[in-house]
Amino acid sequence: MRGLLGRSGLSSGEGLLLRPAGSVHTAFMRFAIDVVFLDRDLRVLKVASDLAPWRTAACRGARAALELPAGEANRQGLRPGISLTQVWRTTGAGARVKPTAHPT
Repeated sequence: MRGLLGRSGLSSGEGLLLRPAGSVHTAFMRFAIDVVFLDRDLRVLKVASDLAPWRTAACRGARAALELPAGEANRQGLRPGISLTQVWRTTGAGARVKPTAHPT
């Protein structure tokens, strides 16, 4: 239920996958994020870039939301229609995801 609350930011390559999620909010957050909305096959439906604190974003039909540092979606080339390959690595802080874009 906490998500990114209480964190001061995300490093490049880090993210939080929320599943199920068709919408997100940034209430009480300290930093802006990019939100990548995904369908059940992890295909990008929508990218909400640079979502500032105290904002909301939603996407009809989304089954998951990938929260990334602001600007990361653009750096990774994430846009609607792209399918994600997820590379998981576990650290002491928990699971993180590094998205790699592969057009289909």
